[in-house]
Amino acid sequence: MNFALILFVLVVITGIAWVADKLIFERQRRSVAQLALAEFDANRGSLATTHGSTELDTSRARLAEEKMRQPWWLEYSASFFPVILAVFVLRSFVVEPFKIPSGSMIPTLLIGDFILVNKYDYGIRLPVINKKVMNVGEPQRGDVMVFRYPKDESLDYIKRVIGVPGDTVRYENKKLTINGKPAEYQPLPDYLDEERLTYSKHFTETLPGGPSHGILNDADRPAFVAGADPDFPFHENCTYNQQGLTCKVPEGHYFVMGDNRDNSLDSRYWGFVPDKNVVGKAFVIWMNLGNFGRVGTFK
Repeated sequence: MNFALILFVLVVITGIAWVADKLIFERQRRSVAQLALAEFDANRGSLATTHGSTELDTSRARLAEEKMRQPWWLEYSASFFPVILAVFVLRSFVVEPFKIPSGSMIPTLLIGDFILVNKYDYGIRLPVINKKVMNVGEPQRGDVMVFRYPKDESLDYIKRVIGVPGDTVRYENKKLTINGKPAEYQPLPDYLDEERLTYSKHFTETLPGGPSHGILNDADRPAFVAGADPDFPFHENCTYNQQGLTCKVPEGHYFVMGDNRDNSLDSRYWGFVPDKNVVGKAFVIWMNLGNFGRVGTFK
């Protein structure tokens, strides 16, 4: 389901109703109200013999309100236009909410985390078609990025940016090297995945020239990449071996990986993320119904 498209259609429909009401229907209701009030005022003298002045004023105000009231179909379309427009603009150009559906970004993001994604940092894009019209910034190594899954653009994925255009990314024996510079790793106590009730090796990874963040490795999983799609675009930029892979990131694309390295389907398997698929940068957890202590920013 393309929620952005649905929201755009609602903006158009309610916007047309709102404009039509302002230019046509409101004027018609006002004319009808003026005629009804003129008739009421003409009969006011005869009504005064049986009704008090205050009662007549109340009846006149009620009559004006009745004649100016929008029909139900217009009330439920034009009246909601400002709210729907505000939501559309906010979601399209400022921030967009997402819910984490899988464990591929553990330990950074957990299943059930509700996050906000900055839509501005990576440039202004037209909603629905996602075409960039103003360049504000580019994804950087270490960013947690939301994007449209290249193999099915109706799906939104979230991974960490490991390689930017022009980078040579090598992931062998479960360690990263970028442009010949190895990432640094500091061991942490083993991580308990409460969903799967398993322990994983836990490290702090520092990318060359980038930030530090937590990652997990499964000691029982092999280093080589099994089941990679042999037909993804620019597949020839990647070389696979028993220790892992080496990829040259093409222009206008990004190499992404999940922090839960042995439990993430990412660029190692289905290829690079084109810039046109970028949605925005995740920057804060705003809710987790099972753990309110999760609320806050993350690396």
